[in-house]
Amino acid sequence: MEILPLCGLMQRRGRYPSVPYESDREEPCGSGKAVQFMSVCAFYFDIGNTHTKIGISAGASFIASYILPSDERQTADQFGLMLLDILRHRRLAPSDINACVASSVAPGMSLVVSRACERFLERRVLFAPEDLPIPLDNRYSLPHEVGADRLVGAYAARRLFPSAASIISVDFGTATTFDCVEGNAYLGGLICPGIQSSAAALASRTAKLPRVSLEVKEKTPVPGRSTVTSLNHGFIFGFAAMAEGLVARLAGGMQGPVAVVGTGGFASTLAGVTDCFHAILPELLLEGLRRLHAEQTVP
Repeated sequence: MEILPLCGLMQRRGRYPSVPYESDREEPCGSGKAVQFMSVCAFYFDIGNTHTKIGISAGASFIASYILPSDERQTADQFGLMLLDILRHRRLAPSDINACVASSVAPGMSLVVSRACERFLERRVLFAPEDLPIPLDNRYSLPHEVGADRLVGAYAARRLFPSAASIISVDFGTATTFDCVEGNAYLGGLICPGIQSSAAALASRTAKLPRVSLEVKEKTPVPGRSTVTSLNHGFIFGFAAMAEGLVARLAGGMQGPVAVVGTGGFASTLAGVTDCFHAILPELLLEGLRRLHAEQTVP
């Protein structure tokens, strides 16, 4: 498996060629150097229930990403000052930011981000799908019920793997979601417990079970001889088996060939113990926001 940073892909070599992230920057991703080239810089926000992921793009490439807590109790001023710190870290000025684009499943946090961008960057946040329609045929019975993050992730996977007849996008976030795309139609999907939230819930409801790292060195499960090993292997290999089983069952009812894309905080960890993914794209949603904005912005 080849592992690349945000401005690239973490992808298994397989039968499904992807469309790579464009790379027209003049510095390597994460180099820490100042951006010294003329290009369009933008902020992208993946606003989740637990964390808000932030990406900064220059042209068609990402130059950095950050993760902040999604705390609706913070003020817009607090969040805005953190954005200014991020810009200083990248040696950018607020005037360098040309656009702010977001998707959100946390309405209270959306308001914080919007007000912060308006005050500190003088930019209105464009939200998907409200301001940036997602070009998928949404087959959900009640289309408005689908989370924006699921639609943007499905759209991004579709764009990155155009040769596959169908796509299954698996996002290991606060919840674990499976989203299915056939052709250009979003078929729906599954919502399952999240690995970290499940581990936290178990620890909070049991007196003697500790919180664990959710990391394993082995490639196959072994009978745990300690509580920590038992928990780590139970969660990591249990969720890997869940992904394998549900992907196989979903793919059996979809037009083939099917490309399976993993994303979210634990996708990279699970990819080390299962072969059910064709690609692991940790920042799939940020790339989806970038492509949505690029496709719908008139030069």
